[in-house]
Amino acid sequence: MSKETQYQARLPDANGFISYSRDEHAIWAELYSRQLVNLPGRASDAYLEGIKRLGMPSNRIPQLAEIDAVLTETTGWKTAAVPALISFANFFELLANKSFPVATFIRCREDLDYLQEPDIFHEVFGHCPLLTNPSFARFSHLYGQLGLSATKEDRVFLARLYWFTVEFGVVSSAEHDLKIYGGGILSSPAETLYVTSGKPEIRTFDLVDIMRTPYRIDIMQPIYYAINDIAALDNIGEVDIMAAIKSAKQLGLFTATYPAKSL
Repeated sequence: MSKETQYQARLPDANGFISYSRDEHAIWAELYSRQLVNLPGRASDAYLEGIKRLGMPSNRIPQLAEIDAVLTETTGWKTAAVPALISFANFFELLANKSFPVATFIRCREDLDYLQEPDIFHEVFGHCPLLTNPSFARFSHLYGQLGLSATKEDRVFLARLYWFTVEFGVVSSAEHDLKIYGGGILSSPAETLYVTSGKPEIRTFDLVDIMRTPYRIDIMQPIYYAINDIAALDNIGEVDIMAAIKSAKQLGLFTATYPAKSL
């Protein structure tokens, strides 16, 4: 998570207020409006319920205190203003303390369609609605606790679990059509349409398989792992995740299903 970025986080004033320009608010409004139309029929019920609970403004970047008021009341979580990129240690520590890191900058217009770094739109619009859901909140808390005590090598495997759940997770079962709960998808109009297009491979959730699946952060995902419903995240939390990491190490990684990144 620690690497160079062109973006700088906005610092709050003494009252916790973060000032944004008119153009930055306009970028939020454009991102919000164009993604909102993609959600019906594609986003999970838990996410849509979270959107309603948060009541985010559509025409301006919300203040973190507005988000915190809802999260604290529903699941005991809050946000934490952070730089554009933070260390794994800081990331895990925040989650373990029920604080969700939010980079307080918003992308520029040149990066409107894709931004590798997580900005405030990705963090707040993509992730915070699910943090009003008890199962998702418990899973995120447990993940932070596991990461704090994990070795550097084990954290690489934990990162794959986070990637295929919190970032790019989907819900699907015999009773329900494919729906999205991963924030990395829900903050991206292109990936939201792509994941429900029938083009990518949707695999049934398997903890060890996820730990063995390589991924690239700069492409549309060729593989997604589906849980039956959001409550299934509680079941994952009851499994010995560190034992799954040990099994994944012994079995080795799957062959990548995407081309190597060109230099």
